[in-house]
Amino acid sequence: MNELPVVVVGAGPIGLAAAAQLRERELPVVVFERGATAGAAVSQWNHVRVFSRWGELIDPAARRLLDATGWSAPAENSYPTGQDWARDYLIPLADALGDIVRVGTEVVGVARRGRDLVVDSGRDSEPLSVHIRDADGTEDRVRARAVIDASGTWGTPNPLGGEGLPALGEAAAGEVIEYRVPDLDNPQMRARYAGRHIVIAGSGHSALTAIVALAGLAEREPGTLISWVLRRGDVADTFGGGEADQLPARGALGQRAKAAVAAGHLRVVTGFRTAAIEPDTSGRYTLVSDTGQRLEDVDRMVVLTGFRPDLSWLSEIRLGLDPVLQAPTQLAPLIDPNVHSCGTVYPHGVTELSHPEPNVYLAGMKSYGRAPTFLAMTGYEQVRSIAAALAGDNESATRVEFTLPDTGVCGGAGVFDDPNSATADTADSGGGQSGAPQPELITLTAPARV
Repeated sequence: MNELPVVVVGAGPIGLAAAAQLRERELPVVVFERGATAGAAVSQWNHVRVFSRWGELIDPAARRLLDATGWSAPAENSYPTGQDWARDYLIPLADALGDIVRVGTEVVGVARRGRDLVVDSGRDSEPLSVHIRDADGTEDRVRARAVIDASGTWGTPNPLGGEGLPALGEAAAGEVIEYRVPDLDNPQMRARYAGRHIVIAGSGHSALTAIVALAGLAEREPGTLISWVLRRGDVADTFGGGEADQLPARGALGQRAKAAVAAGHLRVVTGFRTAAIEPDTSGRYTLVSDTGQRLEDVDRMVVLTGFRPDLSWLSEIRLGLDPVLQAPTQLAPLIDPNVHSCGTVYPHGVTELSHPEPNVYLAGMKSYGRAPTFLAMTGYEQVRSIAAALAGDNESATRVEFTLPDTGVCGGAGVFDDPNSATADTADSGGGQSGAPQPELITLTAPARV
């Protein structure tokens, strides 16, 4: 079975890094990307600047592959936008990987050959069967030795509703809801927000990014009103660790958002869990909380409450997932925001990412399930370890090769998203993962305009 390829799902930063690591170890690999180009999800937040430096956004094996092509690396200490990351790194990396990257191809299902979820026999000896669909609707099956799902969570944002389900009326109000950081450099997008009452929901880095951007719009455009809705009972440490953050741009983002609040560019509404969105006769909306609070005369909503994994096409695979976070069971205790929020996650790899189904791995932002604060360098270490394990290099697979930067702030356990708590967890809360990019994206590193 070793002659079969490893299938990587998603040609984003982590998927392409997995391909580079596998290729460097001379293992056959194919990458399936649903979008029309590599880095398709990153390109959807091309206007957002990330808070990781270029030096932290390039996988080591990918760098070695690119260097051999004569690639000109960006300045290590500069901060790219999503557009920069895709144009100057992801697309050249996909080109260097060649025809092993297949764009316009969606993975619609994975199973063990000839077996559904119930069958025990052959799960450790039969290859995986990967069902794919091309852009023209053509379907096929590919046999695989292993599957690395690096498809991310960008396509499944969390809703505004405070119970993890859409608020009543949320679908009907969809035309005035944006689940991404709006691109205010786009004149048409800017016109939708200028002079309007805008609600920003969420407390992670994407929400802080939106606060900074929309506060700038409020300064320039009279009549622009911003309400920042938080489920927690206090702003507390939402703005992060400032100068203590080991990612300086992440700390600076929080301080800029804090300054926008202090300057009076937006009002803060705490302890508000949205239960319903009601239209009024003027074409505006009222947000109603689960306790009956009302936020009226709303024109637009920017919902940045995180992301969640799409597990539907993995329904015939035996996954071992934490029931709370939807992350691998051995990884979940390391990243659970109900337990800790210090920002330093123990570097992890194939051991923590393994499932009852042999040779199936969730990597990248999807491996975090609904947990926040995923960094690209975390994903690069994950796929380095997985590739080493698939190559039979167990010593390298279990070796820790880097240390994650601390956020510089810690919160108490058990108060995540608690509207009655005076101190709240400092993770990217509001229901899940921040956009980075993820999102991610939040994410990929969580985006930030700095």
